[in-house]
Amino acid sequence: MKLIVDLIYQGGLSYMRYSVSDTAEFGDYAVGPRVISPAVRDEMRRLLTEIQDGTFARTWILENQAGRPAFNNYRRRAKDELVEKVGAELRSMMPWLKPNGAKAPSGAGSGRARQ
Repeated sequence: MKLIVDLIYQGGLSYMRYSVSDTAEFGDYAVGPRVISPAVRDEMRRLLTEIQDGTFARTWILENQAGRPAFNNYRRRAKDELVEKVGAELRSMMPWLKPNGAKAPSGAGSGRARQ
């Protein structure tokens, strides 16, 4: 994923498409619109409105005041997702990657202000 984001950052979507395989480029054209559909765009607009009108901030403040029950549950579930397990396995097979100690703590956040 970082590679894709880095390519887009470096030269835009055209450069990313040029840099990946033709199969991946075809998938972007043929399947991408099914992933980012009009329904997804509408939902993203609704979410932006919640950010702009303060709804999201109020929800986050209340979540923190309550001791972060939903946040901690989301975090627990996310660490057990298949993409995390497969990603760790794949990275372990890449000797050129330097271990960076990026394992998420099992409990609360790292102490950094990440709100």
